[in-house]
Amino acid sequence: MGLLVLLHFIVGVMGNAAALLLYTAPILTFKRVIAKRSTEEFSCIPYIIALFNCLLYTWYGFPVVSSGWENFLLITINGLGIIFELSFIFIYIWFSSAQNKKIASLMLMVVIAVSSITAFVSSFALHDHYHRKLLVGSVGLVASVGMYGSPLVAVKRVIKTKSVEFMPFYLSFFSCLASSLWLAYGFLGHDLFLAAPNILGSPMGLLQIILYCMYRKHKGDHEETDNKMDLEKNGVKFGSLEQDGNEKI
Repeated sequence: MGLLVLLHFIVGVMGNAAALLLYTAPILTFKRVIAKRSTEEFSCIPYIIALFNCLLYTWYGFPVVSSGWENFLLITINGLGIIFELSFIFIYIWFSSAQNKKIASLMLMVVIAVSSITAFVSSFALHDHYHRKLLVGSVGLVASVGMYGSPLVAVKRVIKTKSVEFMPFYLSFFSCLASSLWLAYGFLGHDLFLAAPNILGSPMGLLQIILYCMYRKHKGDHEETDNKMDLEKNGVKFGSLEQDGNEKI
């Protein structure tokens, strides 16, 4: 039994490390957003759903819901996840179009409201760990399915355009790694609410990696069109100069 507990803890630490890499992977994407002062065709939905997931599982890890500090590792990593996801969402809202600002802000308010209601009900309306876990875990399960299912939008785009420009590799890789480790953590701890979401997350991450390997060297339709336009305008490719308003020419 002692060996099983130790293994459970080690897998949890490894899951924390993988999840931290997953949460920090979009930094490169948002450096691009800040540099271009545009969100381009990136979607904010995965980050909002990820925030929802982090809020719920941070609360799930507290002794109010879990028994003692058995899931303390959930608090540490999902607490960091909240900070990262909020940062990405605010950057997205700052640089997005007016319509996208409204949509992202509305979704953010809904996520915060549902998370707060879930925490309030589990604290004051339910009086034992079993029913609190059942409530928070069930809502968290829906959030996790949404989080791991949201990349389907990017997958659809990759298949359609045959370009992986808007599906970063490291995000896909660390998603697969983190979900696989948390799947093992859930099974080792006999916690269905931690294992179940990752049954979907692991194959979804693997699918993205496979698609990336298939299309990583293929230029998408929009990229080919842009290159053709650059060649027609200049005889050679000077796309970066065109973007600067010709002030360097």
